[in-house]
Amino acid sequence: MSDTDIRVLIVDDQMMVREGFSVLLNAMPGITVVGEAVDGRQALAQVAALRPDVVLMDIRMPEMNGIEATREIVARDADAKVLVLTTFDLDEYVYQALRAGASGFLLKDASARQLADGVRVVASGEALLAPTVTRRLITEFSKLCLL
Repeated sequence: MSDTDIRVLIVDDQMMVREGFSVLLNAMPGITVVGEAVDGRQALAQVAALRPDVVLMDIRMPEMNGIEATREIVARDADAKVLVLTTFDLDEYVYQALRAGASGFLLKDASARQLADGVRVVASGEALLAPTVTRRLITEFSKLCLL
């Protein structure tokens, strides 16, 4: 790990998912996974201890879900960067994640390159949405503008 690597914390209740993302991201230049958490409560402790640049957050987890954890992480540090990564392509999850302060939203079917690019985009201070989500948000926004 170099001093300029993006430090990532992976939060997911499934060990195989955490380990898979860790292997994928550690293989990418400029990204280092510094820790893992199995739920939102553990994520809060890990964020405080490890100070990651990006938190890769699942939504559906026991104890404390990813939306609640994202809200708390951002409340504690307004500059925190959370990239929500979920299997569930539901508009309500997108809206909840964004309202909670997430910097990005990707689906778990993203490629390794898309995931790494997403981490880099969010780490740089920009926002990111999965392409399918972006299309639906634009459609919903344009409907609102017509009212």
